[in-house]
Amino acid sequence: MKLQTAQRQRAKIKMGLQGPSGSGKTMSALLVAYGLCQDWTKIAVVDSENHSSELYANLGQYKTCQLEPPHTPERYIEAIELCEKEGAEVIILDSITHEWEYLIDYHASLQGNSFTNWSKVTPRHNDFVKKILQSPSHIICTMRTKQDYVLSEKNGKMVPEKVGLKSVQRENIEYDFTLVFDLNIKNHATASKDRTGLFFGKPEQKLSVETGKTISHWCNTGSEPSVDEIVSRINHSKSVQELLTLYNQFPKYQEALRPEFEAQKRRIIVSTEVKTQLFDHQKQSANGVH
Repeated sequence: MKLQTAQRQRAKIKMGLQGPSGSGKTMSALLVAYGLCQDWTKIAVVDSENHSSELYANLGQYKTCQLEPPHTPERYIEAIELCEKEGAEVIILDSITHEWEYLIDYHASLQGNSFTNWSKVTPRHNDFVKKILQSPSHIICTMRTKQDYVLSEKNGKMVPEKVGLKSVQRENIEYDFTLVFDLNIKNHATASKDRTGLFFGKPEQKLSVETGKTISHWCNTGSEPSVDEIVSRINHSKSVQELLTLYNQFPKYQEALRPEFEAQKRRIIVSTEVKTQLFDHQKQSANGVH
């Protein structure tokens, strides 16, 4: 444990775009994505919106991955890993509303106590959010919104009152993003969450390639992590895929840190084999085999 001077590392933006149907979430995400990397072939869209991302194929040669039902958190994670493996610099999840709707339906299908059943839901959602936050790619998530209500007392009765729109996702999902834009039906965006300090309090605007370039500049003006910090992240990697992602994230350190990468890879493989052997032994014991 030690104190050190705070500094912002080079960042990968984790951004949310939320708005009603027809507000331009997909188009805005694609334009911002191009501004971030300026190469259409480095953009991948995980599409759970019935091929809606293909409507804008005239923009450039970006890649798409059609995510068919069921929209489980695990399938989203698998799709993100596929995009990372294919070298996507920007991944658009269009939309993550389906992930939460799936979990809501799954929770409703469980038998027993509704409150305790959330222990079967929350870890799956948390793994999904963790994957987004730890990805070495920029990630833009679109979310549908719906009318929100509160109960107010009028003439001695409690009646529902409209209080604006809220995203169809888990409560407080916006806290996990660096930047969140709210889009209206005119395709205008305002920042409702902004850790970059670039957009909050600014007049509404249409998101564009220039928006993405502005965000890219902010991401790239931080300093790179030290060698010690990278080694620490290597030693805390839990899977070969996580280790490979880290390896690809810092190409200039690949040769210098190859021994550390190889050593952790061997530890992960051995640990996996031991767990497999232990599981097989327990299974045989349970079946009465000695």
